[in-house]
Amino acid sequence: MIKLNKLLNTLIVSYLLPLQLIAAVGFLLQVSLAVPALAQVGTCAGMTVGQLTSLNGFVPFPASSLWNTDISTAPVDPNSANYINYIGASTTLHPDFGSGLWDGQSIGIPYRVVAGSQSNRPIKLGIYATESDPGPMPIPSDSLIEGYPKPGNGDRHVLVLDNGGCWLYELYSAKKLSDGGWKADSTAIWDMTIDEQRPYTWTSADAAGLPIFPGLARYDEVSAGAINHALRFTVPVTQEAFTAPASHWASSVTDPNAPPMGMRMRLKASFDISSFSPENQVILRALQQYGMILADNGSAIYITGAPNAGWNNDDLGALKTITASDFDVVQMDTIYTPANVPPGSWPTISGFGASPASITAGQSTTLNWDVSNAIYNIISPTVGPVRGTSVSVSPSATTTYTLNSTNQYGRMTAKFTVTVH
Repeated sequence: MIKLNKLLNTLIVSYLLPLQLIAAVGFLLQVSLAVPALAQVGTCAGMTVGQLTSLNGFVPFPASSLWNTDISTAPVDPNSANYINYIGASTTLHPDFGSGLWDGQSIGIPYRVVAGSQSNRPIKLGIYATESDPGPMPIPSDSLIEGYPKPGNGDRHVLVLDNGGCWLYELYSAKKLSDGGWKADSTAIWDMTIDEQRPYTWTSADAAGLPIFPGLARYDEVSAGAINHALRFTVPVTQEAFTAPASHWASSVTDPNAPPMGMRMRLKASFDISSFSPENQVILRALQQYGMILADNGSAIYITGAPNAGWNNDDLGALKTITASDFDVVQMDTIYTPANVPPGSWPTISGFGASPASITAGQSTTLNWDVSNAIYNIISPTVGPVRGTSVSVSPSATTTYTLNSTNQYGRMTAKFTVTVH
């Protein structure tokens, strides 16, 4: 960056270039310096607390996650042309994010980073309660709802990342309650340290049963010069089917040429991105290297991002010159339909209790559990997602705790009551 500063100072003093070109050169040099590193280096704890803040290089989920897998040389799916034609080969790409407001709403899906000390709040579950994670969740009452400042009747997603425990919390159709808690029609909690899988046929806060946040185009990544993960996109009609990493379909269409949830499209390597701005080139390189994963029913090939004042909406509009025919569908693993959803063993809870089981008000006790074959565990109320085999609690009144143990096949629960005298 010292050389960059010297170069820009020289250009300014010499009056050799207009200010606009100086800014462009500065961004281009910043990008060129950032690109060789490719894999961003960051930690969960390094995420900046606040609304729409920088993750400072942290990429959720392991490198082995399908969100973070380089698919630039992966084979093309044998049915790629039919999928593309079903979507519409001439359909243009659309960045569903930007700066400012559109019809009074922000453009994109917002997110918030909280510290590990953020207090948990209860979550009242709605329509999809049986496929939701119960919480509680550390979602502040002033968290931004998708569509803010006037969320309206859209998807109303709320996304919160915990930089202390490294958990991701996502709500669909979220509404604030007068007691400081939240109501949502569906919820999902994601462990960002592992490659988590929701139960087959379960939804999440997204129709495909996927996490939303990892698929967002974010300005902090673009300004750093690299997006090191796949992006999220939508199409109007999907198949009654899903493929990894998705876990849920949201359709009754059985046409084998309709795209299944989880399908990945990749911008062709032959597509020349050199005429696009440096910012757009970062997005297009990600689409060539990681592709975009089908996550919901919606407008045709709309890619999702987070709102940010740094986006140049006119410049993003140049992406609309790209069509579906400029993409290939990456070869998919098994496509699951109602006829072939894989069966398997649910988690086994061998024990769930507390020591001591009876306490005086003001004292603590330790909840402990013995669980096998689970991907993640949640204890409600008050506790939330947990790792390990024990956690300390200090209930002020007699409380019945519920352990929810989940894997890719289903969820088992167990209850234990701690008596408070």
